[in-house]
Amino acid sequence: MKPFMDEEFLLETETAKHLYHNHAERMPIVDYHCHISPQEIAENKQFKSITEAWLAGDHYKWRQIRSNGTQEELITGNADDFTKFNEYAKVLPRLMGNPLYHWSHLELKRYFGINTPLNEKTAKEIFETANKKIQSPDMQVLNLIKKSNVKVICTTDDPADDLKWHKKIKEDGLCSSQVLPALRPDKALNPNNGGFAAYIETLSKAAGMSISTMKDLKNALVKRIAFFHEMGGRASDHALVHTFWREESDMAIEAIFQKAMRGETLSATEDEAYKTSLFITLAAEYTKLNWGMELHFAAIRNLNTKMFDKMGADTGFDAVGSGINAEGLAAFLNGLAKKGTLPKTIIFSLNPTDNAVIGSVIGCFQDSGIHGKIQQGAAWWFNDTKRGMLEQLESIADLSVLGNILGMLTDSRSFLSYTRHEYFRRILCNYIGNMVENGEYPADMSYLGKIIEDICYNNVVNYFNFEV
Repeated sequence: MKPFMDEEFLLETETAKHLYHNHAERMPIVDYHCHISPQEIAENKQFKSITEAWLAGDHYKWRQIRSNGTQEELITGNADDFTKFNEYAKVLPRLMGNPLYHWSHLELKRYFGINTPLNEKTAKEIFETANKKIQSPDMQVLNLIKKSNVKVICTTDDPADDLKWHKKIKEDGLCSSQVLPALRPDKALNPNNGGFAAYIETLSKAAGMSISTMKDLKNALVKRIAFFHEMGGRASDHALVHTFWREESDMAIEAIFQKAMRGETLSATEDEAYKTSLFITLAAEYTKLNWGMELHFAAIRNLNTKMFDKMGADTGFDAVGSGINAEGLAAFLNGLAKKGTLPKTIIFSLNPTDNAVIGSVIGCFQDSGIHGKIQQGAAWWFNDTKRGMLEQLESIADLSVLGNILGMLTDSRSFLSYTRHEYFRRILCNYIGNMVENGEYPADMSYLGKIIEDICYNNVVNYFNFEV
């Protein structure tokens, strides 16, 4: 029997151990998509307890605690920190096979030096030990980032954001990592979500111009993209439920924009036409500036309307949606490619059945000069499990170029979640190690080491042209 989560955790062969310990383990981290707060970095936040650092805002954990029958008051309500921590300790031993079980114990090991499995019996001791450590300067946000060997952090930011916290981080020069904004123009792209006209007013103030027409909106977004680029931004991010491509005349698009500004609901075809028109402009700017465009598909959000009304978005009530329509994805990429404005593009889907679709479609739109210009993004959200990561690695290996992928990201709001990169790297090394030990790939350790280092770090640095 192997020891519980020792230093050879998930590494089944000698080749896997060599690749991980001599290559993957030592590579820095680029977290090119996350939801952490730049304000907390700028203010070098000191968490008051492990509960605040670990459970506040973490809807991954909230979902599982709810599944244990726990009252919401003890999860997101006014219960004291130990009570909330203890509720997680109660459910964690039941999460065998769930990535949270591994992630949580990796976080306890790497940041707190705690190797004891967390359960209801050990909760009090672990809570007290962790809290003593978390109140030390060593556990302030800037030190957590440095300890995790993070070189680049891309936050997720609305075009109307003034990026004042990014400015402060840059001016202070205290963070060991670059902290860069990533443009997330979802509010501009979703006029049916409510409050569209009010948002356009906010955007107009940020851009310093009036927005009364679709052309104005496009010009305002171009101005904001230029501002983000000035601030070091090299990526955009878009949450899309499904694929689409529907070109209409400028006159038709203007009528659709005015309808949205009046607060009227757009039809499905109008919404697609509006999005297509806006993406044509956005993609042209991304191409010009050599940005990467991230597309996240197939998440259906806020399914529990009672809880959404009570708690708002991103609180644990989203799910896997229907898969990508291959024809729609191809039409989208082809529409931009025909105009010469298809930027570097990373495609994520929350539905794991989309792996083969993405892997086959992206091969039709690669371009000279860029390794893997069109990418399949990391196994995302409900897929960043051991099985989900492995299935995606196998699918990419089957259909695309495994050596060109961009590695892992956290997609997290927590500064303790960088161990997700370790989890991915162990799975990656074990997958490739098994191929070598099975005689499916030559045991050229020098070349294999380079491939591992590329996947873990070099590929993503080169893809986004980060200056590290």
